[in-house]
Order: sequence, then structure tokens, then C-alpha cells
Amino acid sequence: MSVSVLSITRLLGGVSGLLQVASLLGLALLLLKAAQLYLHRQRLLKAVQEFPSPPSHWLFGHKQELQKGQEIQELQKRAEKYPRASPRWLWGSKVSLVVYDPDYMKVILGRSDPKSEGSYRFMAPWIGYGLLLLNGQTWFQHRRMLTPAFHYDILKPYVGLMADSVQVMLVSSNPAHLHTHTHSTIHRVHSQTAVSTPGQKRVLLSPLTNNVFWSAKRNIFYQKDIIYRLTPEGRLNHRACQLAHQHTDRVIKMRKAQLQEEGELEKVRSKRHLDFLDILLFAQRENGNSFSDKDLRAEVDTFMFEGHDTTASGISWILYALATHPEHQQRCREEVQSLLGDGASITWDHLDQMPYTTMCIKEALRLYPPVPGVGRELSKPITFPDGRSLPKGFLVLLSFYALHHNPKVWPNPEVFDPSRFAPDSSRHSHAFLPFSGGSR
Repeated sequence: MSVSVLSITRLLGGVSGLLQVASLLGLALLLLKAAQLYLHRQRLLKAVQEFPSPPSHWLFGHKQELQKGQEIQELQKRAEKYPRASPRWLWGSKVSLVVYDPDYMKVILGRSDPKSEGSYRFMAPWIGYGLLLLNGQTWFQHRRMLTPAFHYDILKPYVGLMADSVQVMLVSSNPAHLHTHTHSTIHRVHSQTAVSTPGQKRVLLSPLTNNVFWSAKRNIFYQKDIIYRLTPEGRLNHRACQLAHQHTDRVIKMRKAQLQEEGELEKVRSKRHLDFLDILLFAQRENGNSFSDKDLRAEVDTFMFEGHDTTASGISWILYALATHPEHQQRCREEVQSLLGDGASITWDHLDQMPYTTMCIKEALRLYPPVPGVGRELSKPITFPDGRSLPKGFLVLLSFYALHHNPKVWPNPEVFDPSRFAPDSSRHSHAFLPFSGGSR
């Protein structure tokens, strides 16, 4: 009996010792991690010491700017109070420089820094690595292969298709929200110009992708994929991605079979207008292994989802701007009516004959840019025109919204004033960037 008790005592003593050792190791690792985070934060503080910013919490940073729908207002305050650029802390050890100055924009966009992985990685499962997410030499290779898709001879027939789609929207009796109408119209245009799918309904998931993207990006617990995939939102995201990719694969397979029957490029062009998918498939024929099926699907998904959403958003805001400024809307209406007369449809040749309408479109895009910002990770140190600098590896956020609402760049920035874009007006080359600039 005494031997058994002694054995148990020794065993418990051994377990207790192991627990003590484990506790000490855990504490040591915790202290090491805390020291690493502290040193990392000190390096970041040193890197941004030349750039003033609003007060931030040591742990939560400027997280309050992203809450309660105040992000836009906070960006405007930054542009007014802190010249050219200011740091924004997301948690205590993560910071990016928010840029809203045209000189700074020109320097950054004139380089070939890669897109910020943190800003774009939540989009990758949806659209793959097409032009929007690619960097470096691969981006240039894809861009060169896709250049024929943007030739005037390819684009000109699209104007008539777009005009027909707008007519369908105008005669609609559906009392839906304006943005719903524009989304449906752009969907109709895409189904004829980007990825023609006669007789099929295209998967329309743009609103869902937006909600999922921003929800995941702003939640600290979703930053690790292994955790995110276990959440209801993560599972919804995965299922929606599957549906979208299945649809894209089905469309590509059908088009490949169709082109196999129709023959070479010139034969196809003589029968019908070419769409974006046609150009991609012919590019794949010519480039073989350098443009895989995975690359093909990524480019199709990029144009189907991202091209659709930015276009629909831009048009919705343009119509909103005109509706809230009826005097400018009337001038646009008179200009178009004088050009087209009664019942005529718009053509390619009309596009450069509407100067006032063009001015109003640009002013609306200034106030409401469809691409509010992009991220870059510096591949080498950078020095800005005013002498301030940042080290390699630093994250910069180019805020086109803040740029367009910067009173030092655009006087009275909240006023809708199309004369800013009059033919004889002058401005900085990087003061107006509704769709970014450089490699994108």
C-alpha cells in the first residue's frame, strides 16, 4: 500500500514539474513574442516619424475610423489637416501610409512596386491571379496578350450593343433602386461584349463579393485563413466561389468547342463581333503553356466580377450627380438631343462630340471614384519630392477618394463643378485618378 502511495506521489510530483516547465516555456515564448512585437512597432514608429497623423490607440490603432461608417469623413479630415500623406494604424503593429497628394501619387505609380498582399488576398479566391492581382513580369506578359481586346476595331461594335441594353433599362417597368437597374444593364452588356452567353443566365455575385471582402478585411479574427474557413461567412464565401468558378469553367468549355467549329480568328470575325473571351482563347492558342487554363479563368473572372462592379457603381453615381444637379443634367440632355435628334442611336463617332456631358461624367467620377484606393508594398526605399522617405517593405495606401476631395488639389472639393474639366483647364497629371494609374 505504501509503495503504491509513494508511486502516485512521485508521479504527481513529476506531472507538477512538467507543468511548471511547460508554464515557464509558455511564459518565455509569450515574452519573446511581446518583445518582437514591441521592436517591430518601434521600427514602424521610426519609419513614420516624419509623417504626423491623428492620435491612435497603442493596440487598436485608428480602428475607430473604420467603424460606424465614418471612414470617408475621416479621410477628408486627414486630407485637410495632414499635408500630402499620414500614417493609419490597424492594430498596434500594422501601419500603412495613406497618400492623397498628386506628387506622391506620381512617384509611387511611376514605380513597379507589387500590390499589397494584405489588401488583395481576400479577392484572390474569387477572381484568381489575373491582371488585377498579378505583379511584375507575369503582369506584363498577360497585359501584352490582352492588348488586342482593347483595339478600336474590337470596341467599336460594342457601342451599339450598349445602346440597346440601355434601351431595355429605359423601358423597364420594374420600380427597383437605380443601382439595381445599372447592375442589370451592365450585366446585360457584359453578357454580349465580355463573355457572350446567349441563352444562359450569368452568375451575378458582385454585391456578395463586396460584402464578404470588406467584412473579412476588417475583422482581426479573419486574417488567418484557417480560422476564417471555419466561420459561417468563410463557408459562404467558399461555396459562392465554387458556384462562380463552375459557371466560368462551363462557359469557357462551351466557347472552346464553338471556336473549334468556327475556325481561325479572321473567319470568326467575319461572322460576328469578337468578345473578350474570344480574344483570350485565341491568345491561349498562340501562347500555349505560357497562358494556362488557370490563367484564362482568372482573367475571365476578373473582368466578369471586378469590371462589372466598378462600371455599375460609376454609372450609378454619375446618374445620381446629374439628378441632384438638374441644371447640369438639362445641359447634358440638350447636348445629346442636338447631336442625335429624335430616335437616333448613339454611335462610336458621337463619343467625342459631347464635351459638356464628358465634363459632367469626369466631375462625377472625381466626387465618387469607382476605385476609391489601391495598396502597394514598397519593393525598395522611396524618397518623396518634399524629402520625406519610407523604407523597403512599407505599405502605402493610395486613396483616390481623399485625393479627389483634397482642398489643396481641388478648391471647394465637395461642389459639383464640371468646369474643372473644361477643355482649356489645366491640372496636375495625377490629380484625377478615378481608376488608378500605371500598372493595375
